[in-house]
Amino acid sequence: MSDGLKPYWQNYIGGRWVDGGDGARIAVENPADRETLAEIARGTASDIDAAVAAARACVESRALIEPRPCVRGQWLVEMARRLRARADEFARLITLEQGKNISQAHMEVEDSARYLEYYGGLADKIEGRYIPLGDGYVDYVVPCPYGVSAQIVPWNYPLGMTTRSLAPALAAGNAVVVKSPELTPLNVALFFELCADLDLPAGALNLVCGHGFDAGAALASHADIDQIVFTGSVATGQSILRAAAESVLPCVMELGGKSAGLVCADANLDDVVESVRWGIFLNAGQACNAMSRLLVQRPIYEQLLARLQALVGEFTVGPGIDDHFATPVVSAGQCQRVAEYLRIGRAEGARLLVGGERIAALPGHFIAPTIFADVTPEMRIAREEIFGPVLSVIPFDSVDEAIAIANGSDYGLAAGVFTRDLDRALWTAERLQAGQVYVNEWFAGGVETPFGGFGKSGYGREKGQEALASYYQSKSVGIRRRGAR
Repeated sequence: MSDGLKPYWQNYIGGRWVDGGDGARIAVENPADRETLAEIARGTASDIDAAVAAARACVESRALIEPRPCVRGQWLVEMARRLRARADEFARLITLEQGKNISQAHMEVEDSARYLEYYGGLADKIEGRYIPLGDGYVDYVVPCPYGVSAQIVPWNYPLGMTTRSLAPALAAGNAVVVKSPELTPLNVALFFELCADLDLPAGALNLVCGHGFDAGAALASHADIDQIVFTGSVATGQSILRAAAESVLPCVMELGGKSAGLVCADANLDDVVESVRWGIFLNAGQACNAMSRLLVQRPIYEQLLARLQALVGEFTVGPGIDDHFATPVVSAGQCQRVAEYLRIGRAEGARLLVGGERIAALPGHFIAPTIFADVTPEMRIAREEIFGPVLSVIPFDSVDEAIAIANGSDYGLAAGVFTRDLDRALWTAERLQAGQVYVNEWFAGGVETPFGGFGKSGYGREKGQEALASYYQSKSVGIRRRGAR
């Protein structure tokens, strides 16, 4: 144990903190030094059963939908207020268990509070409608929550992803069961502690930490849930979709990406360099919409490579708690995976511009920020999601060629274009096959803008008003008036 953290955390089911059904625990590691931070109760299928049963009882009691909708909004806004009041505590815990630097952890806390406030403000603005059918008939449409929303959260932004889906689900009147990631569960548990003494009905919010193959699989295949929200790998998403098909469940699936930024010869290179800083090296490259491919027009190709090499040379490397920019990947397994792609890139003939190795001098799971140049679209490092601080730079001649390369992927989560020509930017954005297109700034957007992918990046949307519609369905009520002539 270290840093004065609580040594043991429980799961939250039906308004009570409980141990795992078999008494087992999961050790949570600090990826910066490989030391154990704390332990958390390991949830299994029996704990998922209990959590779903508590959520179902809450749904059937109608305790979430009989009060005025503004009450649900007030709960969410109060969660945001409490979260902001303890921002330093949350940010520190995120950094210790996930590895990202403390500045980025504070950004995650702020984004989480914004999700809660945004959907808190929308809770009383979900409206039905009247449909005229002529004399003697009345028809109206009622928005109805699905019921039990099962949410499987990834490890890279655990607090942000939890609040991103929990907030609209609760705003729409659903009870929620969250399966937190076994690698980074502590800040999610701390968030549920923050919510525990709010005046929510028992079973409105439930939390189970467990392994994906056990608790996650049990939740996705549970016969008594009404919806699945998942962020993670394509392979796991496909497994969840097969389970969902058995019960014909609606899903929101965000399954990663291999996103490309297109740099035209007239681009402002300062904008490009800053976007590379954040687009691929933020959080050690562990972002689903990371700019892992950079397509650069030949007239500026070598000039930009030189600037990118200098950029990486500015990074300090070390524990996130000391606010180093280049921080560890989350686990030994992830470190091994990324290191294997470094080997593959060299074997495929890409030119190693900078990095390309694990950092053995540091005790944690550190990968040197890496840039491969002269990458071709057929290389595995240009096609497969690495989920680490590895950038593949690909030269191109025409914008048409660049669009073909960018779209020549199984994924379609994000894309970007850098140019001073607005017409070219708009023309290119229309042709890029991605759920969001960034122009002259990677990650341009916010809580208010819909987020999701094309192709194997999934379907459905998180964030914005569009996401709220994923958490309720429509009921049409048609009436023939007896007094009609």
